Amino acid sequence: MSSFMRGPLLRTQGLLRTQLNNTCQSRAHSVAVLGAPFSKGQKRRGVEHGPKAIRDAGLIERLSNLDYPLHDFGDLSFQYLEKDEPYMHVPFPRTVGRANKLLSGAVSNAVGAGHTTIMLGGDHSLAIGSVEGHARQCPDLCLIWVDAHADINTPLTSPSGNLHGQSVAFMLKELQNKMPELPGFSWMKPFLSAKDLVYIGLRDVDPGEYDILKDLGVQYFTMRDIDRLGIQRVMEVTFDHLLKQRPIHLSFDIDAMDPSLAPATGTPVNGGLTYREGIWITEEIHNTGLLSVMDLVEVNPALGVSREAVASTASMAVDVIASSLGQTREGGPITQESQTLKDDTEQLRL
Repeated sequence: MSSFMRGPLLRTQGLLRTQLNNTCQSRAHSVAVLGAPFSKGQKRRGVEHGPKAIRDAGLIERLSNLDYPLHDFGDLSFQYLEKDEPYMHVPFPRTVGRANKLLSGAVSNAVGAGHTTIMLGGDHSLAIGSVEGHARQCPDLCLIWVDAHADINTPLTSPSGNLHGQSVAFMLKELQNKMPELPGFSWMKPFLSAKDLVYIGLRDVDPGEYDILKDLGVQYFTMRDIDRLGIQRVMEVTFDHLLKQRPIHLSFDIDAMDPSLAPATGTPVNGGLTYREGIWITEEIHNTGLLSVMDLVEVNPALGVSREAVASTASMAVDVIASSLGQTREGGPITQESQTLKDDTEQLRL
């Protein structure tokens, strides 16, 4: 686990910022679901079918049982450039950049309309646009990245060049001078500070990424940290580090879960989160009342060795999303009345 850090509370004056904060603090009045069927941030086909697989697993029906008005905005339509030569050794840079620009606008519009937004990927390069679009509306957001991988390589450190392993590097202000100007990304600038980021579930970090994490003092929890501390303590430290009554962006790669639970994904790594640990993370994030945008990415139906493998992966994604929006393991959504009753009952037990 990296060193514990605290950042100063952001205080900014001005009418525009006040309006943005009002938008960002009005969470949980309605939920928007936005599909992003995109795969060019990596080389394995099939992840573009992730949004359909998650919907087919019953996502909309499950969310309809919660307390919020639900808006399914369908899937974005991405254009794939016929000629998109690699830059350095990064494949499809213009296609990925264009897709993320489109997604950024869609997420910004959804958040601006007051929706808690769920983005269904697609590969994890989509987080570039999702978090950037969120930050347009909520510049003081914090980012919780649940993943087996850090996705903080730069084009100079990435072994594969795949942009789904470089998403966070595009966001961080501290890496601005270490990021070459890739074609397709002139529309965006870094917007996030390293102190506003926490990783949970890491277990496959490249050497260059490890150096970046240490150099920037990023707060992260590996699976070893989770084994040592327990998931409850991990979440307590995460919130202690990040939360100042500001919006949360949760970017959840399904490969954070153990492959026994979510096998149909592109880069599975053994020793991942248990079901209970994964759901605890999302339940606790919901309980803050500050979740603003969530990404659920890297479900790849083409990589399931059987129908059961695909179904279990998509079902895991549905459970993670539903619990982040208030579904409890008791079977119903968390409401103010139910939470008060639970607190009262616990007091009586004490």
